[in-house]
Amino acid sequence: MKGRKRHIVVDVLGLVLGCYVTSANTADVKAAPAVLVWVLEQFERIVKVLADQGYCGSLGALIHRFFATPSRSVEVELSQRSTETKGFQVEPKRWIVERTWTWLENARALTRDYETLPENHEGMIYVVMIRLMLRRLTNNRRTRNSKLA
Repeated sequence: MKGRKRHIVVDVLGLVLGCYVTSANTADVKAAPAVLVWVLEQFERIVKVLADQGYCGSLGALIHRFFATPSRSVEVELSQRSTETKGFQVEPKRWIVERTWTWLENARALTRDYETLPENHEGMIYVVMIRLMLRRLTNNRRTRNSKLA
């Protein structure tokens, strides 16, 4: 199959903590441990992971096996769609990830597949997120055409 699949881990603000890019024919449940285990090792304060149905399977057992200690336990919660309502329904906390995808898609470098290696595409995701965070820190002011006094 042609194309890429991007897996990201975000915090409650929507900032990217980790990213993993695979080919489009890779199953979500097989790619999730590659990014999630790294993020859980780097950020020890994470105690709950919210995931959608694409990541169901042995992900919870894997995380519990590697990260269940007396001082730390990580819970994996899969989002469940209500069977009562039909059509589009907003899932709790899912909008955080969707908002992050929207922020990332505004960057031209990520809308087209310019990179040949998945590692380079991951790097571009991190660069775009760093740019977004720096913009927030500078109150979204552009200084491209400003004159220095």
